[in-house]
Amino acid sequence: MAPPLSWLLWITLASSTLLVTGSNVFKEDREVYIVYMGDLPKAGDISISSFHTNMLQDVVGSSDASKYLVHSYRRSFNGFVAKLTKDEMKRLSGMKGIVSVFPNEKMQLHTTRSWDFMGFPLKANGTTTESDIIVGMLDTGIWPESESFSDKGFGPPPSKWKGTCKTSANFTCNNKIIGARYYHSTGSIPEGESESARDTLGHGTHTASTAAGGIVPDASLLGIGSGTARGGVPSARIAVYKICWSDGCNFADILAAFDDAIADGVDIISISVGGALPMDYFNDPIAIGSFHSMVNGILTSNSAGNSGPHIRSISNFSPWALSVAASTIDRKFLTKLVLGNNETYEDSISKNTFTMEEMHQIIYAGDAPNKTGGFSANESRFCADYSLDKSRVAGKIVFCDQSNRGGAALAAEAAGSITPDDGKKGASFAFPIPTSCLDANDARKILQYTKSASKPTAKIEKTITVEEESAPIVASFSSRGPNPYSYDLLSPDITAPGVQILAAWTEGSTLTGVPGDKRVAKYNIISGTSMSCPHAAGAAAYVKSLHPKWSPAAIKSALMTTATPMNPKTNTDLELSFGAGHLNPVKAANPGLVYDAGEADYIKFMCGEGYRAEHLKLITGDNTTCTTNGTVWDLNVPSFTLSLDWLGKPVTRTYSRTVTNVGSAVSTYKAKVTAMAGLTVKVEPTVLTFKSLGEKKNFTLTATAGGDKRLSGSLVWDDGVFQVRTPIVAYAF
Repeated sequence: MAPPLSWLLWITLASSTLLVTGSNVFKEDREVYIVYMGDLPKAGDISISSFHTNMLQDVVGSSDASKYLVHSYRRSFNGFVAKLTKDEMKRLSGMKGIVSVFPNEKMQLHTTRSWDFMGFPLKANGTTTESDIIVGMLDTGIWPESESFSDKGFGPPPSKWKGTCKTSANFTCNNKIIGARYYHSTGSIPEGESESARDTLGHGTHTASTAAGGIVPDASLLGIGSGTARGGVPSARIAVYKICWSDGCNFADILAAFDDAIADGVDIISISVGGALPMDYFNDPIAIGSFHSMVNGILTSNSAGNSGPHIRSISNFSPWALSVAASTIDRKFLTKLVLGNNETYEDSISKNTFTMEEMHQIIYAGDAPNKTGGFSANESRFCADYSLDKSRVAGKIVFCDQSNRGGAALAAEAAGSITPDDGKKGASFAFPIPTSCLDANDARKILQYTKSASKPTAKIEKTITVEEESAPIVASFSSRGPNPYSYDLLSPDITAPGVQILAAWTEGSTLTGVPGDKRVAKYNIISGTSMSCPHAAGAAAYVKSLHPKWSPAAIKSALMTTATPMNPKTNTDLELSFGAGHLNPVKAANPGLVYDAGEADYIKFMCGEGYRAEHLKLITGDNTTCTTNGTVWDLNVPSFTLSLDWLGKPVTRTYSRTVTNVGSAVSTYKAKVTAMAGLTVKVEPTVLTFKSLGEKKNFTLTATAGGDKRLSGSLVWDDGVFQVRTPIVAYAF
């Protein structure tokens, strides 16, 4: 069986980064590269694959071109994947018609209560057009037998659907899951995984059910977190694009999925994947794919990343997509540890589905090395695999000096395990035996008790559900902004539930994947911006169902300007952590005003960012010029970001914006500004009067700040019915 995604997420959060591995190396020192060429050629009689082969012939020779061509992108944008030497890559990069050439590296994968917490009750769903909405999920596939994906009551797919279902011996679609494709362009399928769209890791099943899963009562993780599970748009259709496997997510496969999803006719794309380091917009497969999605009227929701709380750790930040941070909801799960001296400790990381009836002796792992196996105390103290002496550990609770999967303790037949959490605040994991995962201070106290008591004992109780009154708080692991390439653009855009989210899971592997763990769960509780991303995708799909003609930017604006403001005292990184605020789907359905933008606006912005006109012409497929460069301050986004001089000198910026009336036909909005001390804001004009729907009005906002502190504020356009809130943030490098 393939390892479950919960442990891939554990590795991600433990390292506080998403590893990017090198591409496969072939004979003759060839590596796989992606050649991005922008928009499709306008001439309809051109064979794109032949065009790519001919171009490749110019650098590798006519006899080898077809052999080295791996894949052609030809449905929604132009490009190909090829095996090249470094010299060939350099020659190809300089050829006319090429926007960028970059290696085929790998990215890694970055709810019974969450929708109710956002004030989005079940009765808010059920619009007559919701079943026409198609959500494209780019992930690890899906477990089609899950009750969350039942097609009971569904009619045939909408007529706009142009996709397909790659069926296999173990996978078929239905009227809920209307499309399924899988991609693995290089190398072999990892052992134990299904060569189909079937999910054997769990991550894709979890995200798909969060965005658009059906209504399932009494869902739980083996009794934990019981309630009604549902997605944001339970009547919507799902199209599955399996791009990720246990060995990661190839750049080439990500772009291939975007190429297909756009042409297939999806309405919203959700992708909870990211890289370790920020990439230039057109060397990033997600930024490229989401740009062409935007051009075709599709908003892409992507996860901000799990590399927080470090500033500028965000991995997905393109302004034409929606970047989503992760935050808590008003429910958390606690696992209680009771010591023999009656002291009790609680943790919110381990999800213990077991019931321990009696006290068990505690043993320090460093005192039980498997010497016959060649292990020393320096290894057993960390509970490394096979390092524990079964004769000493069996039936006892073993204390480990480092967090681990629990395999060594299970193999040694331990009754339970106690580990430090290694700073994984907000993470959520299941273990193969009863486990208490505590912060460093509590772990130190328990180790002291273990070594000082004559017969230290403990009992680990089953996880319970409690109320979390401080929510929402941005998770520590959630990546922070600002935008690392365009400093005066806010990233992330918004935050959504991403901590301890219960949703559907694969039955293709055991809950933990640890040898000896026989539990299989239909639903699982995990954390990450991977979980917040599909919440935003579901909300975007809901807005799209109500306003099918709205542009991606208009939907993004509606989500941002109606977001619930976050508490700055408990979210000290301010907008750099939560963007515009916490997702509020009900309000997003009627935002009053929207900040709209389209391809021409983003191209003008990229002109101002220094992109070459000849490359932008390829991207757009027209005669784009950069005669009138735009500035980052004039891009029509629903936020205002001011980067300050690190020396503390005052900086003043003026931002131009346009709002479109989508609320009341006749209305007058007044500007209301709030700002922290040290941040000065001026708006011109202060009153906007509309006489019809669709009417546009321009205004400017001038912000001045200095010093080395982060400062926050907001502009609210208020007509007495709608309050259109836009965040303002100033920060120093």
